[in-house]
Amino acid sequence: MRREFDLAGPDSKQPRAQPAQIAPGRGPRSPTLAVGGVTPLTTIDFPGELAAVVFCQGCPWRCRYCQNGHLLQRTFRSEIAWQDVTGLLHRRRGLLDAVVFSGGEPTLQRGLPDAVGEVRALGFKVGLHSAGCYPERLDELLPAVDWVGLDIKALPQDYTALTGVPGSGERALESLDYLVESGVPHEVRVTVHDALLPPDKLQRLIDLLVAHGAGEVILQRCRTQHVLDPNLGDNTRPWQQTARCTADQWRGGPLHAQGS
Repeated sequence: MRREFDLAGPDSKQPRAQPAQIAPGRGPRSPTLAVGGVTPLTTIDFPGELAAVVFCQGCPWRCRYCQNGHLLQRTFRSEIAWQDVTGLLHRRRGLLDAVVFSGGEPTLQRGLPDAVGEVRALGFKVGLHSAGCYPERLDELLPAVDWVGLDIKALPQDYTALTGVPGSGERALESLDYLVESGVPHEVRVTVHDALLPPDKLQRLIDLLVAHGAGEVILQRCRTQHVLDPNLGDNTRPWQQTARCTADQWRGGPLHAQGS
């Protein structure tokens, strides 16, 4: 369950609800953390914890199936002042367990470590959603993080066609290695689209993740509404009854059977 509002701007294709807790433009804007939206309450973005989600603005990749196109453009002007985010968190102490930094790509922003430190000082656990774009920055941040959801998108050789950025696959795997070595609890999430990850490639990717020591591998069905690349097309293969499943569940399901 996620209760969300989004201040994405006029070009966003996502539905916009009126903000109940934070008003944009109130107070000085943070020069170090550009915030594109906030979810005041979620039960699905940090396993086992009630959390708020801070959506960081900007991402260096342009993944074809991205659903958050309004968060891709890097900007130093924040939709929501960081002081307003911390004000919300102050009011929710005792109600929330954690704060998740998502995006966009949070590690793009140099101000992220300071923001994480402020959140920890308020007594919250910290979660991070990342695609592993900046392995060294992720490695430096991991000691301050309680849980990570790392998106691994494809086999390394297929990354460039998906993200538009040469070398992105190698960086993602380097980030996975740092994460595994750190011992921080995590899940590795793979978004599955028929055209990008047919069953044979998906099995090879799962095998690669296991070989790198990944924790739980979660597969999630790609939603094809509002994707960045409208030519990607729909998913057509059968899928599990739920939109997410573990790699082990997938191996015994209809999607795997059709690719055998």
